[in-house]
Amino acid sequence: MEFTHLHVHTEYSLLDGSGKIKEMAARAKELGMDSLAITDHGVMYGVIDFYRACLAEGVKPILGCEVYVAPGSRFEKEGGVSDER
Repeated sequence: MEFTHLHVHTEYSLLDGSGKIKEMAARAKELGMDSLAITDHGVMYGVIDFYRACLAEGVKPILGCEVYVAPGSRFEKEGGVSDER
Protein backbone atom coordinates (compact mmCIF):
# COMPACT_ATOMS: atom_id res chain seq x y z
CA MET A 1 0.00 0.00 0.00
CA GLU A 2 1.40 3.39 -0.95
CA PHE A 3 1.31 6.13 1.68
CA THR A 4 2.55 9.71 1.88
CA HIS A 5 2.55 11.91 4.96
CA LEU A 6 1.12 15.30 3.93
CA HIS A 7 1.10 17.02 7.35
CA VAL A 8 4.76 17.12 8.38
CA HIS A 9 6.47 19.70 10.59
CA THR A 10 10.24 20.06 10.81
CA GLU A 11 12.51 21.91 13.21
CA TYR A 12 11.44 25.08 11.36
CA SER A 13 7.97 24.86 12.97
CA LEU A 14 8.88 26.48 16.25
CA LEU A 15 7.24 24.95 19.34
CA ASP A 16 5.57 22.24 17.23
CA GLY A 17 8.14 20.35 15.17
CA SER A 18 11.41 18.72 16.05
CA GLY A 19 12.00 16.51 13.02
CA LYS A 20 15.31 16.89 11.25
CA ILE A 21 14.91 17.15 7.49
CA LYS A 22 17.74 14.79 6.47
CA GLU A 23 16.63 12.20 9.01
CA MET A 24 13.01 12.36 7.84
CA ALA A 25 13.97 11.96 4.17
CA ALA A 26 16.21 8.99 4.99
CA ARG A 27 13.48 7.38 7.13
CA ALA A 28 10.89 7.84 4.37
CA LYS A 29 13.18 5.99 1.97
CA GLU A 30 13.87 3.30 4.58
CA LEU A 31 10.11 2.76 4.94
CA GLY A 32 9.70 2.46 1.17
CA MET A 33 7.81 5.73 0.81
CA ASP A 34 8.16 7.32 -2.61
CA SER A 35 7.20 10.85 -1.51
CA LEU A 36 7.10 13.10 1.56
CA ALA A 37 5.66 16.55 2.27
CA ILE A 38 6.82 19.52 4.33
CA THR A 39 4.10 21.72 5.87
CA ASP A 40 5.75 23.88 8.50
CA HIS A 41 3.73 26.52 10.37
CA GLY A 42 3.67 29.78 8.42
CA VAL A 43 7.25 29.53 7.14
CA MET A 44 9.01 28.04 4.15
CA TYR A 45 12.58 28.41 5.38
CA GLY A 46 13.21 24.69 5.18
CA VAL A 47 11.89 23.89 1.71
CA ILE A 48 15.22 24.11 -0.13
CA ASP A 49 16.97 21.83 2.38
CA PHE A 50 13.95 19.51 2.31
CA TYR A 51 13.85 19.43 -1.49
CA ARG A 52 17.55 18.60 -1.72
CA ALA A 53 17.41 15.98 1.05
CA CYS A 54 14.47 14.21 -0.56
CA LEU A 55 16.10 14.17 -4.00
CA ALA A 56 19.31 12.78 -2.48
CA GLU A 57 17.26 9.88 -1.04
CA GLY A 58 15.18 9.33 -4.18
CA VAL A 59 12.00 10.52 -2.45
CA LYS A 60 9.63 12.94 -4.22
CA PRO A 61 9.41 16.20 -2.22
CA ILE A 62 6.00 17.84 -1.82
CA LEU A 63 6.31 21.47 -0.74
CA GLY A 64 3.62 23.11 1.35
CA CYS A 65 2.95 25.40 4.28
CA GLU A 66 0.36 25.34 7.07
CA VAL A 67 -1.15 28.80 7.19
CA TYR A 68 -4.01 30.41 9.07
CA VAL A 69 -6.44 32.88 7.56
CA ALA A 70 -8.50 35.36 9.56
CA PRO A 71 -10.98 38.03 8.52
CA GLY A 72 -9.93 41.67 8.76
CA SER A 73 -6.48 43.09 9.25
CA ARG A 74 -3.73 42.11 11.65
CA PHE A 75 -3.67 45.78 12.64
CA GLU A 76 -7.19 45.65 14.12
CA LYS A 77 -6.90 45.55 17.90
CA GLU A 78 -10.54 44.97 18.88
CA GLY A 79 -11.47 41.51 20.09
CA GLY A 80 -14.46 39.44 19.09
CA VAL A 81 -15.65 37.79 15.90
CA SER A 82 -16.42 39.82 12.82
CA ASP A 83 -19.83 39.44 11.17
CA GLU A 84 -18.32 40.23 7.77
CA ARG A 85 -17.57 37.26 5.58
